[in-house]
Amino acid sequence: MAVLVNPNIAEAEKAAREAVSHHKMLLVVGRCIVNYLGRAKSELEPGDRILIIKEDGSLLIHRSIGYEPVNWQPAGCIFHTKIKGDVLEVQSIRHKPAESVHVFFDKIQLVSVLSLEDSGEFALHATEKDMHKAILKDPSLLEEGLKLISYEKKVEPGFVDVYGIDKLGKLVVVEVKRKTASKEAVLQLAKYVDSVKERADRGVRGILVAPNIAKDVQRLLATLGLEYKHLDPKKCADTLRKTETGKLEAFLR
Repeated sequence: MAVLVNPNIAEAEKAAREAVSHHKMLLVVGRCIVNYLGRAKSELEPGDRILIIKEDGSLLIHRSIGYEPVNWQPAGCIFHTKIKGDVLEVQSIRHKPAESVHVFFDKIQLVSVLSLEDSGEFALHATEKDMHKAILKDPSLLEEGLKLISYEKKVEPGFVDVYGIDKLGKLVVVEVKRKTASKEAVLQLAKYVDSVKERADRGVRGILVAPNIAKDVQRLLATLGLEYKHLDPKKCADTLRKTETGKLEAFLR
């Protein structure tokens, strides 16, 4: 690990060059301008920011507030460093698609070069509300052709988690459980379905959505004419993550 506090431009450039050439993590804190050129064009005016280049060739530029980077590039980028006058320029180049980020530092407070090890697995889990959001984002998680009308719909016994219409025009009442669904969840869904049927002018389906169901629940579902759909909370979390990543990419492009 190497840490330079208030280095001059030459010292900072040398450390940055060695970091990217040896695929080490690089942190640079200082005043910079950021130019992006690719499928769009942008310029970030001068400000104090944090530049992070990771071992896999990804780049992030953070402001002093907020959790999202103001500029970023995915893994696999090629980096170049050079000095222009009293300015350190760090270039990040990506070939497919063709785009680049140029960062110009005229004042540097900190340079850190790190060799990090991280082999731990990441377990991502969604809350029940996250599962609702994921289904709303992508109804095909339940079935193709499902069109959603509302969520947390008020009915006489309580609130329906997700409410929609299937490809055959039937109303669909969905009850979502994050953990193993019990007989109580089935009976709760049955009450919601009966309430909707009282006012419906078409067929109504009830679907229990959960990662698993308890013993004998399948028999109760069949007796009440209800359905079960397996849905892993992790898959919902991945769906939400991809959606947020897509939004960020669209914003930055």
